[in-house]
This record gives sequence, structure tokens and C-alpha cells, in this order.
Amino acid sequence: MDYISREKYINKIKPFINKSVIKILTGMRRSGKSSLLHIIKDEILKNIADENKIYINFETSMLLGINNAYSLLEYLKSLLEDIEGKVYFFFDEIQVIDGWKEVISDLKLNRDCDFYLTSSNAKLISNTSLSEEYVEFEIQPFTFSEFKKTFENMELSKENLFYKFIQLGGLPFLKYFDLDETPSFEYLNDIYNTVLVKDVLQYNNIRDVDLFNHIFSYVIANVGQSFSASSIKKYLKNKNKNISVDTILNYLEYCNIAFLIKKVPRYDVLSKKTLKIDEKYYLTDHGFRQATGCPITQDIERILENIVYIELLSRGYEVKVGKVKDKEINFIAKKEKDLSYYQISYKIRDEKTRERIFETYNLVTDNFPKYVLSMDHSNFSQDGVIHKNIIDFLLEDEGVK
Repeated sequence: MDYISREKYINKIKPFINKSVIKILTGMRRSGKSSLLHIIKDEILKNIADENKIYINFETSMLLGINNAYSLLEYLKSLLEDIEGKVYFFFDEIQVIDGWKEVISDLKLNRDCDFYLTSSNAKLISNTSLSEEYVEFEIQPFTFSEFKKTFENMELSKENLFYKFIQLGGLPFLKYFDLDETPSFEYLNDIYNTVLVKDVLQYNNIRDVDLFNHIFSYVIANVGQSFSASSIKKYLKNKNKNISVDTILNYLEYCNIAFLIKKVPRYDVLSKKTLKIDEKYYLTDHGFRQATGCPITQDIERILENIVYIELLSRGYEVKVGKVKDKEINFIAKKEKDLSYYQISYKIRDEKTRERIFETYNLVTDNFPKYVLSMDHSNFSQDGVIHKNIIDFLLEDEGVK
């Protein structure tokens, strides 16, 4: 199969190839984790004999009976019987196996092994009690630079491609639909429902699917907006649906664990404290808005925020929403000693909008870079604040122009 290469992730993983550390690829379903496993197995480790590489996808119908440590070890026993030398294990969606940690420990105790795991569950590592070291790589959907590279044969301008990206999102498999909207939207809808059913509803035994869908639809419609569980409760009450605040919080956390959404904390710039209220939520893939019937013409500024947020994550930044007195900075991005501020706007051509966007930075007294990103091509940089066209900013990451 023609697997989609993700060079920036491959380059991060390569230093750990053939090392005893366990490699764990996490991320939302269909974000490209399995493809990376196959690229490592078939291309990077192509000089390793095939019989020394064991790949198992635990969600294939043939392996449904393998769901715990005992059944997996029994299954592996026959596969390993005649193998000599180092064994490379590629376990896809390992969270399906109850007691998978014991399997890893047992194999490492008795074999010379190298492990590559994937999981669509964010708690996989936080619940891990392995004594061995592990390293996590969270795999995001395509950034715009990857999207542009994937569809470079379409001979569209970067602006037209960007509007396609806004519309379709960044799930890698969209490559095979050549930007055709009908099959792309059908695929997005199918994946959205699959992630919800497998990784949220079934995994957490949620029975009231209709109520859950109302809650998640509210989150999607309010991406980038501050809201509380109480406001969702009130919204549902107006629809004659009663639910506790605790249940709403649990449902949001289930979506967060399944990598469907990202909860972004708020940070007070002046007091330098992370706040425990008024977090915001963004979608891991903004294409899901289309899958749930939210038109791209609605709230395009918040879609742009969503795109920039995921971009910053993919560049390795820790991202928070900034608070400066009664004003907000869309994002504060930090990586080691590197810190930068970002304000996002669709258009800032009129003076009133420019004043609103730029004036927040008047309250920030440090010397870290401050950016305003918009769809404008004119340069509105002023008073040390850097204005950039959002498309040009998104294409900086991998040197794509």
C-alpha cells in the first residue's frame, strides 16, 4: 500500500529505533499512526528479516478473541517458536488488550525485543506502571504544509488549497479523494461516527447516545469559546433534557481522552498563573465541523483559531489561552525557553478591528515575540507586534512556500 509519509514524525522517532525504550504513538483514530508503524516496519527496518517483525492490529475481526494478556501471550507463543534473534513488535491499538503492560514485561524478560505501539486513548500512558522507559509521540492530522504537499499535483494556488483545508480538515486518508467534496464529506462523517462509537460511546459504556450527541454538538458549535458545564446544562434544559454537571464533565473528558477535542487552559499573563476556570476547547481535526453540519462560513475566525492551535501543537509547543486583565490573547505558545503570543483574526483591514486586535499587547510588557495572524496580505505590523498572513505562517514549519 502507498503509505503517506510524515517526515517530521519519522525524524522524531528515528533516534529511538533499535533502542530499548518503548515507542508509543498516540492520537486520534485515522490521524496516521498505523501508516507510521508500517513505514517503520517496511522502510526504516527493511534490512530486518520479515519473520523477525510481528505486526498485529488488535481491531481486526480475526483477532477479536484476543483481548487480555493471557490470550495474547498464547497467540504470540506459536509465532515466536521458531524465531531467532531480536524481535520487533508492532502493536496497533494496544489499548484493546486488558493487561497489555504485563505482555510487554513478559516479552522483554524472555526476549531481545523492540516495541512500537499505537493507541487512540490518551490514558494509555498515564495509567502505565511499566518499569521500562517509554517515549510518546502524539500524531496530529495534517498541518496545512503537509496538506499542501499532499495535493501539490492539483495545481491550485495556496489560497485555494487553504480554503479546501478549512473545508475538509487534515485527515491523511483524504488524499485518496483528490479534494472531491462528496466522498470526502462522506468519509469525514463515517470517521466521526466511528471515533464516537468505538472510542467514546462503547469504550465508556454510554447508553444515552442522543444526549451525548447534543453535548458534543454544543462543543463543536462553540469551539474557541469559553463555556462551562453549567452553560451546557442550561442549554440542554431548554431542550427539556436533564443531566448533571458531573456527567457533562465526564463526557467532555471522554472526548478529550479519545483525542477528539483538546482542552486548553487559561493563563494569566500578569500573575503568571494557570487558571482552573474558563478553559476552551478545540477540535483535533476541524473537518469534523463539516461532518456535523456546521458550515465553514459560520465562525470562520474560530476555525482559523483551531487551525493555528493544532499547528502550534504539531510544532511541539505547549499552548494556553492568555488572559490580560479583562482582555484575551488567543494563544501563548511555549517550548523550553521559547515563548510567543498569537492573536488570530479573519480580516483586520478596518481601523476599529486593528485597534481591538493590537491593543491587548499594550498590557504585555515582556520582550517575547507577539504576532497577529490574519488572511490579509498587507503588512499591518506596528509597535513591535508582527503581523503575518496566516497561510504564510502555516507554511513556515516545513519550509514550504
